[in-house]
Amino acid sequence: MSPLKKQNLLLVVLIIFYTVGLIGLHTSSRNYFLALTPYNLLLSFGCLYLSFKDYSGKKHLDLILIAVLGYTIEWIGVHTSVLFGHYQYGSVLGYKVDEIPLIIGVNWVLLTFTATAIVHKWQIPLVLKALVSGALMTGLDWIMEPVAIRSGFWFWQDNSIPLYNYICWMIFSSLFSYWVLKRKSMETNKVTVGLFVILVIFFAILNR
Repeated sequence: MSPLKKQNLLLVVLIIFYTVGLIGLHTSSRNYFLALTPYNLLLSFGCLYLSFKDYSGKKHLDLILIAVLGYTIEWIGVHTSVLFGHYQYGSVLGYKVDEIPLIIGVNWVLLTFTATAIVHKWQIPLVLKALVSGALMTGLDWIMEPVAIRSGFWFWQDNSIPLYNYICWMIFSSLFSYWVLKRKSMETNKVTVGLFVILVIFFAILNR
């Protein structure tokens, strides 16, 4: 199968699964579909990974690094409130290690590699690319937050999302994006860009 055909197939799979998820979350089976959230994130990562052309050691190292760093900053945030603010994770995102869902590292990988894919080929300075990518990820978090709270992904103290959360998102998202751009481990294709668009549409509809 040619790379283009493979990307088209993977994109169709993603569209189908997220469409089914949207429908399911608006039915009486909502709780069942919420419980599938970690598996949907794994499916999304699988489609992202399969869309790559480059499977070098550098690419794998960066995937692991972003996942580990993403988990680490979330651990710091939950246990110290030094990052993001006062929040705790619910049970919806699946198995936790020391109160942090393991899947959260995968989520950081997904957002970093999809948002950065959008700016990857822009003819602008590297730092500006990273900042735009960071802004895209922060914007998605802003759309996602109300949905996540209602769905039990995580909870904020006093049910109030602090501005500091978005400041931290902007900083770390931009740094992660800068790293993968600097290392040239990014790839821009239909899946990497399409998945970010799908996530924005998915959470925007749920946020209505």
